[in-house]
Amino acid sequence: MAVEFKDYYTTLGVPRDASEADIKKAFRKLAREHHPDVAKDKEAAEERFKEINEAYEVLGDPDNRKKYDTLGPNWNQEGGFHPPPGWTGNARGGARSASGTQAREFHFGGTGFSDFFEQFFGGGASAGGGVYGFGGGMDEEEGFFHAAANQPHRGRDVEGDILVTLQEAMDGTMRPISLQTVDPATGKAEAHEFTVRIPAGASEGRRIRVPGKGGPGFNGGEPGDLFLRIRLAAHPEFRPKESDLYHDLDLAPWEAVLGSEVEIPSLDGNKLKLRIPAGTQNGQQLRLRGRGLPKGRTGERGDLYVVTNVQLPTSITEDERAHWEALAKASHFRPRQG
Repeated sequence: MAVEFKDYYTTLGVPRDASEADIKKAFRKLAREHHPDVAKDKEAAEERFKEINEAYEVLGDPDNRKKYDTLGPNWNQEGGFHPPPGWTGNARGGARSASGTQAREFHFGGTGFSDFFEQFFGGGASAGGGVYGFGGGMDEEEGFFHAAANQPHRGRDVEGDILVTLQEAMDGTMRPISLQTVDPATGKAEAHEFTVRIPAGASEGRRIRVPGKGGPGFNGGEPGDLFLRIRLAAHPEFRPKESDLYHDLDLAPWEAVLGSEVEIPSLDGNKLKLRIPAGTQNGQQLRLRGRGLPKGRTGERGDLYVVTNVQLPTSITEDERAHWEALAKASHFRPRQG
């Protein structure tokens, strides 16, 4: 299936030879600017935020970026984008059944991912023999059923990805989803619209079951189910690990040595005051209990870990140099001596 090529480098505003650090920096800057919680035009910001997240899902992952770079030169093709010959990514477009019949196609809307991402960088999971998943798009080998023509067969389960923000994972939400299926024999398309509940505490990889929205049954059999697999959107401030959150905090050297009190963001939207103990080390984790994501249905929440990142100045004034030199003479700290 031809899809519209996505130029993820342009989306993040970085050159193709950008370093991993530059890509992360560009993502965090754009994500902060367009995060739906802070933008004035929330609807427009939500779409832009999804684009930024999708680009970072690919360019922020070394393996995905390597695969993506092999697609680039062929993006401007008449009739839509097709991967180069021999490309071995997740592409499932144009799949056919074992019998050679054209496979049924499934296309989702409202999952937060473009067709391009779904086709080339989606989960690629299999939901059972004959059914392939690539994010929001699926192909079903209908030829599989030909051997037992007169027996009712339940339709195949279908699996796809759905992008969920940390705020949605925190509070839970209702997400409208559209599903279009195309019968390869008749070319007839059927559209279905329904709403999926994302429960509070939804974690990475969890599957949301939507009964009866999978492949059609045969000979009077029941339709299969749709399973939407949660993929948590990257956040500019927090990294989730199960129900815990991690936040990187830059500190000046004197803040780490002398101790201080700083403000940090929280997923609730409130600012939290955090005491930095004197003698804090680079990479040290400071724990705030109960400030993470919900733990399923228990009502409890995980913890927030603040990871310190002591920054050193890259340039100093003459006056600052004099103070650093005075400190060097007065200090008994000798890190290379026992």
